[in-house]
Amino acid sequence: MHKGFLIIAAVLGALAVTLGAFGAHKLKELVPPETVSTFQTGVTYQFYHTFALLAVGILFSQFPAGAGLLEWAGRCFFIGVILFSGSLYVLTMIKATETVGLSKIGIVTPIGGLFFIAGWICLLLALLKK
Repeated sequence: MHKGFLIIAAVLGALAVTLGAFGAHKLKELVPPETVSTFQTGVTYQFYHTFALLAVGILFSQFPAGAGLLEWAGRCFFIGVILFSGSLYVLTMIKATETVGLSKIGIVTPIGGLFFIAGWICLLLALLKK
């Protein structure tokens, strides 16, 4: 098993629950409904990829031939969470605080999505490796 990925997954999971609760109970008082939806998308994708990272950490012992690709899958999932979900959280914060000048942060979101896709492809290739 890859203990580092398991630890990161545990932290991301706890953070996703915390952010999800905040989004469900307090955020709607601060921002319009479409912004709450944006925030919730970040939480949802963070959760999905927390479980993906957990799976990668567990699969290390089962697929030693694919360890390098599994390493990249885990890295991509983590970077994807930071860029994709993180940018959506920042966009929500900008909306809530009416901050100006950072609205271009949304360009980072699809880059995070590409890291998610790369992570899934690396995971697939690792599992197919003999």
